[in-house]
Amino acid sequence: MKPGQTERVVALLLDKHGTTFSVELGIDLKKGTPSPLFQLLCLALLSSARLSAGNAMQACKALGKAGWKTSRKMAATRWEQRVEILNKNGYARYDEKTASQLGDMVQLLETRYAGDLRKLRTEADGDIDKARRLLKEFKGIGNVGAEIFLREVQVSWDEFRPFADDVALKAARKLGLDQDAASLAKHVTAEQFPVLIAALVRSHLAKDHEQILAQV
Repeated sequence: MKPGQTERVVALLLDKHGTTFSVELGIDLKKGTPSPLFQLLCLALLSSARLSAGNAMQACKALGKAGWKTSRKMAATRWEQRVEILNKNGYARYDEKTASQLGDMVQLLETRYAGDLRKLRTEADGDIDKARRLLKEFKGIGNVGAEIFLREVQVSWDEFRPFADDVALKAARKLGLDQDAASLAKHVTAEQFPVLIAALVRSHLAKDHEQILAQV
């Protein structure tokens, strides 16, 4: 790109898509407390199903609206209750399986981390590969789900910043931007970086890279 074009692309991205998925869900990760972290873990699990990002967001909002915003509250639900919520919010084909995975997830979270993902953070000790492995120990969370969690949580877990998942880097490539997290981070402040990565993901989902480049 010519001088100034990269900055223009970044500005357009932030203007059009500059909201993290957590903020859209009303999850305040800056607090770094157990409840928002648990809700992000739910989003990571829901996003691991072969459904659209929109379905995952809708279902995650529904779980929160039902009041299941902590591991303990989710653990107190019945499988049938979880199935009903999921079935009504885009998971008709995956409701029973995902309801079981949510149950397994909170069981592991309660027994290993006392319901507090900050303990997982401590165990990872700044090692992002270890954090990814620990997240994948939750049944139903694979590479995609783990990367979604790490992408969003870097708002408050700054030892993992800068981090960009494969989807964000794919979008960066299409937009002619740097193709690694450290290089992308040079174009924004540390606080803006998670927002930029979310914007890249949103651009990928919207398939609007050509429209953005047309404005440069």
